[in-house]
Amino acid sequence: MPRRNFKQAGYDTGYIGKWHLDGHGRAAYIPPERRQGFEYWKAAECDHDYNRSHYYEGDSMQKHFWPGYDAFAETADAQEYLRTHGKNGKPFVLVLAFGIPHFPHITALKEYRDLYKAENIKLPPNVPEAMLAHAREEAVGYYAHCSAADKCVGDLMATLDESGLAKNTIVVFTTDHGEMMGSQGRRPFVKQVPWDEAARVPFFIRVPGVAGRTINEPLNTPDILPTLLSLTGVAIPKSVEGQDLAPLIRGERGEADRVALYMNVSPFDNAAEVSEYRGVRTARYTYVRNIAGPWLLYDDKSDPYQMNNLVGKTEFAELQKELDGRLDAELKKIGDEFKPRSFYLEKYGYKVGKNGSIPYVGTGPASAGVQSPKPLN
Repeated sequence: MPRRNFKQAGYDTGYIGKWHLDGHGRAAYIPPERRQGFEYWKAAECDHDYNRSHYYEGDSMQKHFWPGYDAFAETADAQEYLRTHGKNGKPFVLVLAFGIPHFPHITALKEYRDLYKAENIKLPPNVPEAMLAHAREEAVGYYAHCSAADKCVGDLMATLDESGLAKNTIVVFTTDHGEMMGSQGRRPFVKQVPWDEAARVPFFIRVPGVAGRTINEPLNTPDILPTLLSLTGVAIPKSVEGQDLAPLIRGERGEADRVALYMNVSPFDNAAEVSEYRGVRTARYTYVRNIAGPWLLYDDKSDPYQMNNLVGKTEFAELQKELDGRLDAELKKIGDEFKPRSFYLEKYGYKVGKNGSIPYVGTGPASAGVQSPKPLN
């Protein structure tokens, strides 16, 4: 949260694009007190019309629309932000949050869709034969959105070079979820499930002066903030969850056998397909427990497509017990007793429809799948 650390340390803070965090309605104006300290503001809670998506600017409640394909327009705005800070020399934190790649995939620009032919797309072996044709068609648009995002990132990196900022600017590229694209027999646009296609997302970080390499030690969203604070020399508040992984990134320590915790507290839209769950990921294994008990266990090294569930198999009983204990330890750290979804909905006053979605304002935070009726700051 920039308000409590980067902003206090003298950084300018900016947010451009999709907010999708305590927004109180997909089209609703988000007042400054619910922006987590971001000052420069051209954002909207959520809009999947990528060729005519809206945003609000500053403290004005007037709705604006990005010209053309929103990712390109948002990138152009971010480039101008970078050029300005390249001249004034003031430190900054800028988040550029694309809506893409995300369904509806058919809305991708034709010039990028034309790069891909459905019949040439190879899908993993965990996609059932009956879903291949539909999944390939969806993948055309998904990959097209990805290629457009790739162009945007390239343009940003070029602007960092041209403005002289590259030599002292940390760059992070990541996302909040993937889409199943037919894997495990799930619909192409299903998310919030624990399989790799949805849960294992890219995380790239470029730190000036640090040599590039691949790290297999897992991390999750809570680890990002303390790591960035540490890399920039800003004090980490005691209230911040997650682990500082800066020593690992700088090469000051080797990889550790740690786990990354992930969860779905209250499924929405997919509620009929998956119950609430908690899981841990190590460098090699995925273990997930749902409300009924142990659910999934995969050896991701020998079974990269997660087609052989090891839960309940005698020869893996000790491994399952160990990972179950590590999951309990992670839940204890954050005070999560893993109650049914109804417990959390009642505790925090969330209102959802029969399928788990929000009946009056749309979907809420991706981590919980619910929408708060009051600020969570």
